[in-house]
Amino acid sequence: MAKIKITQIKSVIDRSIRQKKTIQALGLTKMNQAVEVEATPSIIGMVKKVNHLVAIEKV
Repeated sequence: MAKIKITQIKSVIDRSIRQKKTIQALGLTKMNQAVEVEATPSIIGMVKKVNHLVAIEKV
C-alpha cells in the first residue's frame, strides 16, 4: 500500500466530539504535527471527514 503524510493544520477547538476523536484516531495530538500512515480505505475515509483540518501529501 501507498503511504500518505497527514499534517494537522487547524485546531480542533470548537469542533464536534466526532471530529476530535477522528483526529485523535489518526494519531494527531497537536497543531503542525505530521504522521505517516498506510493509505487504507478506512484511513482515507477518516481523512475525508476532517479534510478541512488536515493537509495530505503522498510519500
